Amino acid sequence: MSHLRERRNDMHNVLVIDDEISILTALKFALEGHFNVYTTADVLEGLDMISSKSIDLVLLDQYLGDYRGLEVLNTIKSENPRVIVIAMTAYGSIEDSIEAIQRGAYYYITKPLDINGLISLINKALDYQSLSDQLEDLTKQVNANKFSLKMVSSSSAMNEVFKMIDRVKDVDITVLISGESGTGKELIARAIHETSRRKDQNMEIINCAAIPHNLLESELFGYEKGAFTGANNKYKGKFELADKGTLFLDEIGDMDIQLQAKLLRVIQEKTITPLGSEKSIPVDFRLIAATNLNLSAEVKKGNFREDLFFRLNVVNIEAPPLRNRKEDIPALTKHFINKYSKSFNKEVTGISRAAIDVLENHDYPGNVRELQNIIERAVALADKNTIQIQDLPSEIIPNTHRVLLSESVPVYVGDTIESAEKKLILATLEYCDNNKRKTAQMLGMSERHLYNKLNQYELG
Repeated sequence: MSHLRERRNDMHNVLVIDDEISILTALKFALEGHFNVYTTADVLEGLDMISSKSIDLVLLDQYLGDYRGLEVLNTIKSENPRVIVIAMTAYGSIEDSIEAIQRGAYYYITKPLDINGLISLINKALDYQSLSDQLEDLTKQVNANKFSLKMVSSSSAMNEVFKMIDRVKDVDITVLISGESGTGKELIARAIHETSRRKDQNMEIINCAAIPHNLLESELFGYEKGAFTGANNKYKGKFELADKGTLFLDEIGDMDIQLQAKLLRVIQEKTITPLGSEKSIPVDFRLIAATNLNLSAEVKKGNFREDLFFRLNVVNIEAPPLRNRKEDIPALTKHFINKYSKSFNKEVTGISRAAIDVLENHDYPGNVRELQNIIERAVALADKNTIQIQDLPSEIIPNTHRVLLSESVPVYVGDTIESAEKKLILATLEYCDNNKRKTAQMLGMSERHLYNKLNQYELG
């Protein structure tokens, strides 16, 4: 499952929001043997608990003093769409029940409550939620397999790449992907393979820069038993393994020039001869190559064969650097947060607007790989469910933000939580020149929540 939950005894977390203390007490007593039950008569506290307690389901009273239950329902579903809400009221009507369902409630029940029926309803709702999560995960997997890049890019620069991928995917033509290190050249190659008619066959990958020249030939062509000292068994090379599929040669600009001649012959003849063999083997493969070098310049230097360059450069796809597609940073960031939250088993679900601003102002000499490393570190260090500026590497944080991080708000032993929160809100508000939107972003809360706090502490 992609949705990580914090639980005690593997039970689901249920929150009851009702302004009648007797109802809260009764429901906690009746349900706590079946679920982890949290209760509150305070709407704002309840909204905070939904995230902090990883709530799965809310039992929400529809008459809550100054708040209308339907408005609270709207807030819950807009901020936490996967949380199940069951509306409760002692003054039920058909109109109310229809409106509650239309606004996203799973069900609508009237008081007095049938406890056994309520437990059964909650279990059904949680089963529905679990099935929905599984369906969402399966859908994401299918979409990822169809086009892994499309999930994390919407920039015009990458749209041109997608268009080129779509044009060449089913044509058995050699493709050369060029671009700086860390731009995702392998992802582009995978996208070509996964959307092509060869997608059900192997995609073999080899990094020409990572394998010593004297070993690369045997990795590509394979060898017969006894071909050289240590060749104790027959070994199939990448060309043979890629038969009917795709072979991706990464960093091809680093290939030894003598091996380049052998590669050219394979491309032309579509046959290979394993080391130690006299028998040629026909191979049917789609070749994709990638490089971070300027191969035209390497040809002029004598480091790369001109005839091989022309055979590879039939179609060229340029992977744009991240500094030229910064509009993709929020989507990429979300993708990496999801990835590393699962990997580290942490409930990190988002990033503050201020932290995103820092990421968008960085130039990324290491491109997407650098952003990935930054988010991996941030998720590992985050002590909240939202990544903040202080979770980012200090070297990418502008001086203006570093000043904010160095500012201290005096909090003393004996201060109440409310007092400390009031001081923090006031200090941040002053730093932001009374800009409430920026203040809310830096504090990692919604503007609505900030306005409520300002009214609560009479700071408005």
